[in-house]
Amino acid sequence: MARNYKSPDQEIKKGLYLVSTPIGNLSDITLRAIDILKKSDYILCEDTRVSKILLEKYEIKAKLISNHKFNEKKVLPNVLELLSQGLIISLISDAGTPGISDPGSILINECVKKHIDIIPVPGPSSVLSAVSISGFSERFFFYGFFPEKKKLLIEDLKNLSYLNSSIVFFVSSKKIKKIIPFIQKNFYERKILICREMTKYYEEFIRTEVDQLDRCNFKLKGELTIVLSEKKNDKKVSQILNESDKKIISKMINKLSIKEITSLINQNNKISKKEIYNYCIKLKNEN
Repeated sequence: MARNYKSPDQEIKKGLYLVSTPIGNLSDITLRAIDILKKSDYILCEDTRVSKILLEKYEIKAKLISNHKFNEKKVLPNVLELLSQGLIISLISDAGTPGISDPGSILINECVKKHIDIIPVPGPSSVLSAVSISGFSERFFFYGFFPEKKKLLIEDLKNLSYLNSSIVFFVSSKKIKKIIPFIQKNFYERKILICREMTKYYEEFIRTEVDQLDRCNFKLKGELTIVLSEKKNDKKVSQILNESDKKIISKMINKLSIKEITSLINQNNKISKKEIYNYCIKLKNEN
């Protein structure tokens, strides 16, 4: 493949640059990213305190503008005015590629409307890094952060459960325990990879089955990247519980754990674990 190489001494196009920054290890930044940031008149960043650590390491002295989800509409007119003057402005996030589950979409859309050049500077990505080591299907759906509203969460996960591809989520370690029941209800038969502190000193990768999640002793910190495997294709598995199975489950519901019941019924009748699990939850709620 032909490559269009420009030396660091050449001028760069005027416009908005979306510059990917390291997701943890500061050494992961690209040479081009450093070059673009050094040539920028202004750099938009989420948290100036976080960005200064990276910028000082590589002796980048461009002026900083705070641009986060609480003020991005307020600073928008000023940024558009600077861009209209032909200045070079870079947008970075605290980590990874800006505009992906981070502030930036409002500015990007306005630049599109005003025909201002938007140039991506690719680099580190927690999504691609997680999928690449998962061992799951390379076909994946990126969802991002879980919604705060329970109704929306239930609706979205139900729809996602029909996708036969890997699915990637972001979640705060503080919320993982609250999310587990929703993941188990919709993706009970899948495998899961939980990535913590990727590329950092304490990076950790937890591989398990979704139905084993409630047994994990989570002592996690920071933002997590979660990858769910594709659906299992088992033509012998039935999706319907018959009345006999339901009666057996009703008798065992107060004697055995949901996992034990699910395993027992699935082993004997080859019924979908998800179907058994959801029926057990229904009985528990009725009681």
